[in-house]
Amino acid sequence: MDTERRRVVITGVGALTPLGLTAEDTWQGLLAGRSGIDHIELPGLDDCPCQIAGQLKGFDARDYLGRKEAKRMARFSQMAVIATQMALEDADLHLSAEEKENVGVVTGTAVGGTVIEVEDGLRSLGEKGLMRVSPNHLLALPPNMGSFSIARAFGFHGYNSTTVTACAAGAQAIGDAAEVIRHGKAEVMITGGSEATLTPLTFASFAVMRALSTRNHDPAAACRPFDAERDGFIMSEGAAIFVVESLEHALKRGARIYAEIIGYAANSDGYHPIAPNPEPNGPIKAIREALADAGLGPEDVDYINAHGTGTPLGDVAETKAIKAVFGERAYRVPVSASKSMLGHGLGAAGAMETLACVMAIRDQIIPPTINLDTPDPECDLDYVPYTPRKVRLDVVLKNSFGMGNQNACLVLRRYPASQA
Repeated sequence: MDTERRRVVITGVGALTPLGLTAEDTWQGLLAGRSGIDHIELPGLDDCPCQIAGQLKGFDARDYLGRKEAKRMARFSQMAVIATQMALEDADLHLSAEEKENVGVVTGTAVGGTVIEVEDGLRSLGEKGLMRVSPNHLLALPPNMGSFSIARAFGFHGYNSTTVTACAAGAQAIGDAAEVIRHGKAEVMITGGSEATLTPLTFASFAVMRALSTRNHDPAAACRPFDAERDGFIMSEGAAIFVVESLEHALKRGARIYAEIIGYAANSDGYHPIAPNPEPNGPIKAIREALADAGLGPEDVDYINAHGTGTPLGDVAETKAIKAVFGERAYRVPVSASKSMLGHGLGAAGAMETLACVMAIRDQIIPPTINLDTPDPECDLDYVPYTPRKVRLDVVLKNSFGMGNQNACLVLRRYPASQA
């Protein structure tokens, strides 16, 4: 690794997920092997073959933001702002107005408020007429409004961007934020992902592709990464937001450091809008380049948090990519799939799973993959089935691969001063 490059660390975490409305509750749910998937509470799905998803249970944005402020935002923006507040409190970060001028925001999402807001807007248009559409409608739906809403809520006026790369967006946003700090354009960045797409249209779209699991009789067992009986992914919603800082800034203020971001790569192999390339050249390249960016080799990785969606083609492709990079060592590196419990949060997935990586480094324990009852012969790695595993974790690789063959990989390292 280039010793002259600025080092970037994670100092705060906040999350709202199907496993809990805090980062810690989410983490404890992952360690317990508890599924956040259940029957969906959503009208209009009578004819849909998939009736299950990962919803936020007991969540009402008005409890956090107040009725007036919550009404201004799409659901994904509400979650992004609330998770940011949690992350800032966790980081114990107190900034002056002058310091906030250079704090930046990069968040990831697949669709932002587009689907929910368009469906609600069209419903309102039909029921109330043209001039009764909410004045907040058009302002709530663009994907960039999550990053904007964070900047507005907390007065952050530095670099601001939104990563919209489907299921890779959450991880890619974190990598992009780290790059901003590396290049000296900010000392502090707010980053992560947020997604809320549980609507009849989204369910219908994925269902006609036959991409969703139809295991409605047993929701907790529906998402089955790497299992021979997997039959598709499960949609979920949620947000995970991180405070990331230059190491110098974190040390100067005496911050607790969860982990260091030491490697990042992103690409697209442009093979197909939905299907993964059976020869996963893009994922292979992304993993190799992320490790090279970290100045490490495959022999240095202690754990891989997989993209692991539970789709027949995707899990095989990811397994092939890991084998191509790691060779024989692939069989000795633990791999687990957090989507088996969280579901697939689309643009927030990479961020929610990065949370799992960060907490795994903090507690030196690997969260398991659940529902792995009958391993697929083509998926023959160590996927840490059902039971968390205590190991020494110094380096963790996070894979995120999305529609449009978007690929993003992060490499995280235990900071030397962290508790092991």
